[in-house]
Amino acid sequence: MNNNDTGFWNQHSLHYLEMAFESGNRENIKNPDGYGTRTGVCGDSVEFFIMVDKGILTQISFDVQGCMNTIACCNTIVSLAKGKPVETAWDILPEHVVDFLETLPPDHLHCAELAVGGFYLALSDYRKKKETLKAETR
Repeated sequence: MNNNDTGFWNQHSLHYLEMAFESGNRENIKNPDGYGTRTGVCGDSVEFFIMVDKGILTQISFDVQGCMNTIACCNTIVSLAKGKPVETAWDILPEHVVDFLETLPPDHLHCAELAVGGFYLALSDYRKKKETLKAETR
């Protein structure tokens, strides 16, 4: 291994490395309670799938066509939101993702914005479905 190889590992925080290499959250959920997809100006695409029980985000998964930084950002959202009330998930901002990761490269801040935007679309889809169901049962 040369110095360039070890440099990658030394320039990133443990949080970043854990989130970049976590693969357990990458799953397409059939019939999710909420779904959102977004493509960034960089060409990366994210899809978020959420399941909600009694107002709590019980399952969050995603699929990514993109770079390791986007994967790290998506995993961070899962870490920050899973098990929390849906309404508090709206409080997650790109800055929270960046702060959690600690070493997201400055030229990849758009990855945090992309991931949060895709997650918000899934939350919005859940909200619309919930309101539609409520209106239909009246």
